Amino acid sequence: MHLYNLTLQAPTAISQAIVGNFSGSRRQEIIVSRGTRLELLRPDPDTGKVTAAVASHIFGSIRSLVLFRLTGGIKDYAIIGSDSGRIVIIEYDPDTNTFVKVHQETYGKSGARTIVPGQYLATDPKGRAVMIAAIEKAKLVYILNRDAAADLTISSPLEAHKSNAIIHHIVGLDVGFENPTFAALEVDHTEADQDPTGVAFNNAEKMLAYYELDLGLNHVVRKWSGPTDTRANLLVQVPGGQSTSSDSYEGPSGVLVCCEDHIIYHYMDATQHRVPIPRRGYPFQDKDRGLIITAAVMHKMKGAFFFLLQSEEGDLYKVAIEHEEGDVKSLKIKYFDTVPVATSLCILKSGFLFVAAEFGNHHFYQFVKLGDEGEDFSSTDYPSYGMADPSAPLPRVTFRPHLLENLALVDEMESLDPLIDSKVLSVLPDAGTPQILAACGRGARSTFNTLRHGLEVEEAVREDLGAVPKALWTAKLKEDDKHDAYIILSFANCTLVLSVGETIVEAEDTGFLIEAPTVAVQQIGADALLQVHQHGIRHILADKRVNEWRTPAGKTIVNATTNKRQVVVALSSGELVYFELDLEGQLNEYQDRGALGSAILALSIGEVPEGRQRTPFLAVGCEDQTVRVISLDPENTLQTVSLQALTAPPASICIAEILDTSLNRTQPTTFVNIGLQNGVLLRTVLDPLNGQLTDTRTRFLGTRPVKLTHVNVQGNPAILALSSRSWLNYTYQNILHFTPLIHRTLDCVSSFSAAAHADGLIGVSGSILSIFQVTNLGATMKQDSIPLDYTPRKFLMHPQNGLFYLIEGDHRAYSEESSQQQLERLRAEHKTFDEEILGLPARQFGRPKAPAGVWASCIRIIDPVKGETVHVLPLDNNEAAFSLAMVSFAACNNEVHLVVGTAQDAFLAPRSCTSGFLRTYKFTEEGRRLELIHKTETDDIPLAVLAFQGRLAAGIGKSLRLYDMGKKQLLRKAENKNFFSAVVTLNTQGSRILVGDMQESIYYVAYKPLENQLLIFADDTQPRWITSATMLDYNTVVAGDRFGNIFVNRLDTKVSDQVDEDSVLSGGPHKTSMLAHFHVGDIVTGIHKVPLVVGGREVLVYTGLHGTIGVLAPFVGKDDVDFLSTLEQHMRSEQLSLVGRDHLAWRGYYVPVKAVVDGDLCEMFARLPPSKQSAIASELDRTVGEVLKKLEQLRVTASGF
Repeated sequence: MHLYNLTLQAPTAISQAIVGNFSGSRRQEIIVSRGTRLELLRPDPDTGKVTAAVASHIFGSIRSLVLFRLTGGIKDYAIIGSDSGRIVIIEYDPDTNTFVKVHQETYGKSGARTIVPGQYLATDPKGRAVMIAAIEKAKLVYILNRDAAADLTISSPLEAHKSNAIIHHIVGLDVGFENPTFAALEVDHTEADQDPTGVAFNNAEKMLAYYELDLGLNHVVRKWSGPTDTRANLLVQVPGGQSTSSDSYEGPSGVLVCCEDHIIYHYMDATQHRVPIPRRGYPFQDKDRGLIITAAVMHKMKGAFFFLLQSEEGDLYKVAIEHEEGDVKSLKIKYFDTVPVATSLCILKSGFLFVAAEFGNHHFYQFVKLGDEGEDFSSTDYPSYGMADPSAPLPRVTFRPHLLENLALVDEMESLDPLIDSKVLSVLPDAGTPQILAACGRGARSTFNTLRHGLEVEEAVREDLGAVPKALWTAKLKEDDKHDAYIILSFANCTLVLSVGETIVEAEDTGFLIEAPTVAVQQIGADALLQVHQHGIRHILADKRVNEWRTPAGKTIVNATTNKRQVVVALSSGELVYFELDLEGQLNEYQDRGALGSAILALSIGEVPEGRQRTPFLAVGCEDQTVRVISLDPENTLQTVSLQALTAPPASICIAEILDTSLNRTQPTTFVNIGLQNGVLLRTVLDPLNGQLTDTRTRFLGTRPVKLTHVNVQGNPAILALSSRSWLNYTYQNILHFTPLIHRTLDCVSSFSAAAHADGLIGVSGSILSIFQVTNLGATMKQDSIPLDYTPRKFLMHPQNGLFYLIEGDHRAYSEESSQQQLERLRAEHKTFDEEILGLPARQFGRPKAPAGVWASCIRIIDPVKGETVHVLPLDNNEAAFSLAMVSFAACNNEVHLVVGTAQDAFLAPRSCTSGFLRTYKFTEEGRRLELIHKTETDDIPLAVLAFQGRLAAGIGKSLRLYDMGKKQLLRKAENKNFFSAVVTLNTQGSRILVGDMQESIYYVAYKPLENQLLIFADDTQPRWITSATMLDYNTVVAGDRFGNIFVNRLDTKVSDQVDEDSVLSGGPHKTSMLAHFHVGDIVTGIHKVPLVVGGREVLVYTGLHGTIGVLAPFVGKDDVDFLSTLEQHMRSEQLSLVGRDHLAWRGYYVPVKAVVDGDLCEMFARLPPSKQSAIASELDRTVGEVLKKLEQLRVTASGF
């Protein structure tokens, strides 16, 4: 078995984000780390929209990311700490739209190790040095400078290690142009290691240490250290140093130390200030739970600065420091607004805030005001500025959260993180391909998502015309007009002309012939219009004079193609008539006519190249199943220069110049797109010099003949192909893409530009006219979301009614029932409290935190077609749902029941519960309601349940049990207690159950009905922390583990047969062999064996926690395996990782990669320079075009993407 790995959707989670001037212009951009990818986002300050400019797969794990700018520079660099054991400095090159590696310095071993630096990065604000630190002991400082050519240089590393120290955070201090200084939070564990009682561990002090880089002596010294709050977790840089424009200080320098419940200002021997972190004034919540700051950002303005700090509940606090001549007078904090909990906050100079959400969609806000109103809490309100007794907590202060007042949401970036469970099914009618259904999110921001492959369309206008048009065009009045003036609709026996203004109305006196159907329309020359109809051509001049050319007697025009200077029409006699615009604006007919000897079905000429008078080639599709390229050059006009045979008659042809850097990096490539009547699209490259057709690619689009239209999307040329689905061929991030539109079937379409709909499209479906836009070319998966109340756990689809049943549960959360009980208790005690705070929307503000062991959980019924929740069934008695299964109990005439595994008063670490339950439900009202039949008590949490031979197989803690239906509860029939930690996955075929153990990989279990025993007969050779598993066949299993690996294990066929025939000894005497292994870089939460293409072969679709969606496709033949493996080896030698990670080591992170080819790496072939492409292709005995064609074919046949 050999597999080909392809990523269909990159991770959507953002672990870190930085903002700066990376392109060297005054416009700010955001670089985000998505764990294994680096992406540059470009916010538009006018519209507030955020678009991705470039994304790069780094084939490694990004651990840290910081911004850096040399003193006096205008361009920012990014410094990356990763698992490669190297520090890497990169810059963004706007000319090639790529990230470029500037420096790469090796300092340690690869891998994410505690003592290898890379976990933390901090830079000197004046751009002179960078510190890179490990979790334990190691800290290195690099000096950054310029050489004689003004290029960035990096020094050898200077050590700042501290033995037996655990580092919690580091930051660069703003000290002006004094020696660069860095602050670190450290804990010395020397005494804790030597004290077995644990007293020293509990008494260990957390130290705040300052390290100074002496630029003169070129070494680092530990300048100052002192104890700070033991719960300190984050350091924030405070501005300092003298202002460059005056003698005043920009700030007091130092750091804000963010602790549990407090913020402390600290700078060596300066006076410390402490303020409490305000808490929400909930009437009930876990009083013992502290509050910490998880994200922070500092923003400088002219002569002032402020901080935005975010708590773990999502509340933003504005922190200000009052200072005089570098001395701090007070530290003030006030509530600002509430946004999703962020991994990073970025403030842009244009007045925007980017929130990279820890879970769920990322948000882009605009500042409405700076939040100067409202109550603030100052350090001057407390004795000794809050530091009278640093070990004692300050009195708690509260606030009432409010809806957004200081910020306004302007854009949202979709994210599937965390993706907890998934299925691949065809649930939507007429969707064409299967949909990926995903349960995503955490807490009240959770969603149930239906993902469809395609570009989302934003429809602005929809009107019923009352009749069905045959064709559609838009036209400007003049060549340099910004917007279209007319919409022309051709019907069976007439033409309708609509005028475009503030409204769209029928136009009069346009010069168009409206009594006959139209064949083609074109704005021609500087200010003229052209209409081609069945009996002639009308050339409508700017003054409304009309020059008309009539067809010869007995002949009609059956087809036509036009551009701004040329017109070619095909007559019913099979002749071509060619016209060209002269310098005076007159349309002149070429003296000869080209006879092709076959009926002409389609014509196309390209746009006139800039600075030229004509386009040199015409493509003609004939009934004899050929396409001919005909010269329009004056020397050999209407002579055939090349010919291509087809498999079916052509329906339409479109010549277009589109940029595809895999073929040509410097200029657009001329493509001839041929739509056939059998629904197949051919795309060939037209040689602009000799007219030869090369590099033909084919793709099946649908069941209807393919109709092609040249359109403009987001200012760039594209091709829209209409069949039973509509497909867009466009350039995104310099690579050519081909993606369906999520829109009803279109019959005809055209580009459309108006004041209210710039850069739009107009199309007709039946008698419905619609104006729409494709807004985001980067999102090739359309997401439809249904909001949930709590974190989703698992879901299933009913085999008959098509409804989904989903279980949700949140730890440390109050359910509606328990919230009411708490309120009734407070009322009974006659306590006054603010009830309005409980009415705030939980989706934005979350819920009050409950003590450990308190759960809120429910069962939700979802209709995926209507996209709505049908019913929600809350669970009582503090029960939380962990598993569910549809079971057809043989004892109940195979009636389908829903079994839900729950636990009462559950604790997660260590795992425990008062009691577990198997709840058995009966479906009522066609599955739209559930009726509880009975509850069966268990002694542990049921983490996995599954239907098995008319019974229920349940993984309860460390045991596997079989249950049958009883009247008052489920009846236990068989049990095996010999599992190591906990049963988390169950799969079955025949009498075999494959058990996924939380820590010990996959067990093979056989059920022997005569002995009524569950016997373990095979297991894995190595332990694995299983997260998901699926059976490929009776002997083979594919599984994912907690460390981002996917592996395939198989049991020997002889052993399998022997087990089925004979009784076996329990205890796993046999071992499975590993067939394939691959590190995907994301925790795999779902693996599904399904075909993604109609009529295609089955592939493995996997989903990852961070929103990754990928496929593992089996190779068909050995030739493909050899070819792709060799290509992969060549690509590895190119060292494409931006962080310097070895590709083979990355993909074989824990176990060497086996029998899997990395398609993501192979597809980087398209981004290589032409010289390297040619060298690799010659080594493979192929042309560059053949290699690219093979890669495209593999992706399309495996995934349809």
